[in-house]
Amino acid sequence: MITFGGVEYALNDPLVMLALGGLAVVFLVVFLLISTARAAGRSLRMTEPLVMQMGQMNVRVQSLSDGQQQLAGGLTHVSEANAAQQANLLQLMEKRLTDVTKAMNENLQGTSQRTARSLGELQQRLMAIDKAQDNITKLSGDVLSLQDILSNKQTRGAFGEIQLKDIVGKALPADSFTWQATLSNGRRADCLIHLPNPPGPIVIDSKFPLEAYEALRNASTEAELKAAAQFMRQTVRAHIKAISDKYILEGETADGALMFLPSEAVYAELHANFPELVRDGFAAKVWIVSPTTCMATLNTMRAILKDARMREQAGAIRRELGLLFQDVERLGSRVENLDRHFGQAAKDIAEIRISSEKAGRRARRLDNFDFEELAPDADPQAALQKPLS
Repeated sequence: MITFGGVEYALNDPLVMLALGGLAVVFLVVFLLISTARAAGRSLRMTEPLVMQMGQMNVRVQSLSDGQQQLAGGLTHVSEANAAQQANLLQLMEKRLTDVTKAMNENLQGTSQRTARSLGELQQRLMAIDKAQDNITKLSGDVLSLQDILSNKQTRGAFGEIQLKDIVGKALPADSFTWQATLSNGRRADCLIHLPNPPGPIVIDSKFPLEAYEALRNASTEAELKAAAQFMRQTVRAHIKAISDKYILEGETADGALMFLPSEAVYAELHANFPELVRDGFAAKVWIVSPTTCMATLNTMRAILKDARMREQAGAIRRELGLLFQDVERLGSRVENLDRHFGQAAKDIAEIRISSEKAGRRARRLDNFDFEELAPDADPQAALQKPLS
């Protein structure tokens, strides 16, 4: 039995049992609270380093957050720069694409123009070819006419003279020769070259032994070949003798003359198969020349004429050389004067540079109010009159 407040309660009473159970629960709760408080104190002491670490972690997290914000800003800047760069790149690509398109259009236009020009030139060339074909047809007729001309002695001589005129006119001055000059014996020379003495004026006569040469080339048998060779010897010897008798005059012309063959083939035939005829010409002082060797001989004569004229003008040449020497001396003295002027100008420029540097230093001192470093002039008037150096 339990007495509480003057009232007795049985232990097996449900209310008593409930109250005792509740009291036990209260004591248990209080014990648990005390145990929990003690455990919380111990846990608090144990979690203090953890709290510090959490604080440090918060600082690091804040730093990471700041870094993340900076990174986000950097990424934004990079993104904007990348976008701007892409935009610039697109603009540049568009510009280059426009330039390339323009260049391609210009190239295509130029190519089309060149193609049109080439086609026009091709058409002109085809027209020229057609014209050349006509000229060839006409030339074939002219060749037949040339054969007719060469078959006639008179016209053949005129042909040789025309070729000789062309060669002489190209090789010698116009006042150094005379066409169809009449000699003292009444003979007319095809061309008379006015060479100084010695050797004196020399005659060039145009000969063309065409019949003998054609007979030689057309010979088909041994007998015809011998007869043609004999005919060639007779013809050329006759020409050599006629030139020697007509155009080599003592005291009037040179002691030799030239026989001009207006055919390299005839000239080559003589030197290859008829060397005795060439020797006969040397013996008679009649030198056989072809168009090529005649040009070489005339160039030698031109040198002789030039040398003779230089000798004639020796006095004038000496006078001109003296004047030239005076001009060279005068030029040398003027070059020396110019060099002296350049040296003086360089010196003046150096002195001007020194004065400019001094004036600059003085201006900087005045600008910095550095009056103590300015040396006072003893005589202001003298300082004004004294030039800067």
